[in-house]
Amino acid sequence: MAEAPETTMATVTHRRVRTNGISMHIAEKGEGPLVLLIHGFPEIWSTWMYQIDRLAEQGYHAVAPDMRGYGDSDCPRDLASYTVLHLVGDLIGLLDELKEQQALVVGHDWGAEVAWHLCLLRPDRVRALASLSVPFRPRSPTLKPLALMQRFGEGFYISQFQEPGRTERSFAKYDCLTVLKKFLLLNAPELLAAPPGVEIIDFLETPESLPPWIKEEELRYAAEQFEKSGFTGALNYYRAMDKNWELLAPWQGAKITVPTKFVTGDKDQGFQSFGTKDYIENGHFKRLVPDLDIVVIDGHHFIQLERAERVTDEILTFFANIRSSV
Repeated sequence: MAEAPETTMATVTHRRVRTNGISMHIAEKGEGPLVLLIHGFPEIWSTWMYQIDRLAEQGYHAVAPDMRGYGDSDCPRDLASYTVLHLVGDLIGLLDELKEQQALVVGHDWGAEVAWHLCLLRPDRVRALASLSVPFRPRSPTLKPLALMQRFGEGFYISQFQEPGRTERSFAKYDCLTVLKKFLLLNAPELLAAPPGVEIIDFLETPESLPPWIKEEELRYAAEQFEKSGFTGALNYYRAMDKNWELLAPWQGAKITVPTKFVTGDKDQGFQSFGTKDYIENGHFKRLVPDLDIVVIDGHHFIQLERAERVTDEILTFFANIRSSV
């Protein structure tokens, strides 16, 4: 395992657990009620370093896994092994291995998507959810996700990610550190779509300097993990979207009943695109997630990094209220 940034490595414990047929790497710290921290794309467990420290200080057992296909967790080669049922199953198995009936859950980006479906499929195992950046969306009764995304054109990043090997080849023109920097770029367009004939990774600019909320050594550590694992596992989450639509048909119209706080940045590309802002503000989101508190703050997509203190305060306040209400 590559050495993590020194400030965190000294206080965080690392181990592997068996869950759902794979070996999953987890980083953990603290004692108390379990908090699962589920990362997104293109991230690993270390995206939660600030939250791990604060949660542990406040009397929680913070556990941040490398999700299936990422970092030091197993990366199955078969695309069929990356459905949302597999990803939720990994977390249920992790809870069982940790001998915990329930967890408080925090998810960002794809981690939020997985966390929503953990709540949908197994609400009995989730005490409360803090979802960052990605709201719960209703399943279309007639159209698969990729059909819905055709309106954004062939340059849309999710569309480009679909062809096995295509994005891996385009990413390979750059070192992993540059790939990560490109996706962390603050002034990316509202819609992540490249012009015709251009790969999305070529379209995204490389920032000349890093924003103050991320350190070079932290990005280098994450980049070393992707150098080992590659990006195929991470990209397979996107490639399984249509299959997820098929598998989730039995839950058509179901609501999320778990107490939830949703935090997003007002400048997040996802908030500004796809009708998300209107969906959140017009009450439709809350009709699907009745026990919901929505917080929109100044920030962009990687909100748990950019606004680490504010986001963590929101999470801690929410979880404290959940604990006191029992």
